[in-house]
Amino acid sequence: MIRGHHRHQRRAALTASASTVLALALLGAGGAAAQADPEGTADRPRSGGSSGGRAAEAPDIDVAAVQRDLKDLQSIAEANGGNRAHGRPGYRASLDHVKKKLDAVGFKTTVQRFTSGGATGYNLIADWPKGGTDATVMAGSHLDSVTSGPGINDNGSGSAGILETALAVAKADLKPAKHLRFAWWGAEERGMVGSAHYVKSLSKGELGKIDTYLNFDMIGSPNAGHFVYDDDAAVASVFKDWFSTKGVSTEASEETNGRSDHAPFKQAGVTVGGTFTGAGERKTQAQAAKWGGEAGRPYDPCYHSACDDTSNIDEKVLDLHSDAIAHAVWKLSS
Repeated sequence: MIRGHHRHQRRAALTASASTVLALALLGAGGAAAQADPEGTADRPRSGGSSGGRAAEAPDIDVAAVQRDLKDLQSIAEANGGNRAHGRPGYRASLDHVKKKLDAVGFKTTVQRFTSGGATGYNLIADWPKGGTDATVMAGSHLDSVTSGPGINDNGSGSAGILETALAVAKADLKPAKHLRFAWWGAEERGMVGSAHYVKSLSKGELGKIDTYLNFDMIGSPNAGHFVYDDDAAVASVFKDWFSTKGVSTEASEETNGRSDHAPFKQAGVTVGGTFTGAGERKTQAQAAKWGGEAGRPYDPCYHSACDDTSNIDEKVLDLHSDAIAHAVWKLSS
């Protein structure tokens, strides 16, 4: 997550109509296929809707697998000067590592190049070839670190969370109503350069097909808060309602405003959302009473530091937010 801060206006909350409530009740009462019609014959509402039948339940993401991914990224950093930053060999090694895993399970991967600061940068885009084609749900995370450390929470955590969700899509042989695309961005720490380049590279028609972009930047903070992006009420409710079933209350965070890779998508008119566990801001007393942890200390005391390594992760928090990614991907693409 880059430094900087920009405020934005919150969208007005959406009120469900009586007909929508009735439709949801009828869906809950009847049996339905586990997966949406891949040929596009079923109804396809916007984000958060049903595809005309009961959506498949998202799997539990194995946090041990997410942790193994983080250990791999740590090892890559250690072998490449201690970081995985843009323009450094550790970044490209990280991208190649993720790409190999996705290629092995059937994703169509594309490496997009750009230039920033006189160095070549790379985005990794992974498209799931099964399911609908009329609209796309994207999940993304920046894969680069700062130069001062390996970047395991910022943002190995988000990168590993969406990687394991993508691998779970393949394992389930999911055929959702909407197209699924995952992305690992380069040069976020230089100002969302990679994601901005990607958005600018899209035609108006390609951009218009992106139904929702979900961003995950820091999801394992050791003094964690539980934050949900409040840019879109309908998408935010997908996360808030899920966290509520786990007994976890959430908040919006000013730290996410304009500071990560959802910003170029939002500026282009794409609906965005995501979760976040906090960066350099300090936890309040009220938050510590609600979530645990230590008031008066940063959510991530190793933010943008050399100590952001595998010891800088709260496994329970990482597990919770990785499962939240899978839940949102399954629900929003159904």
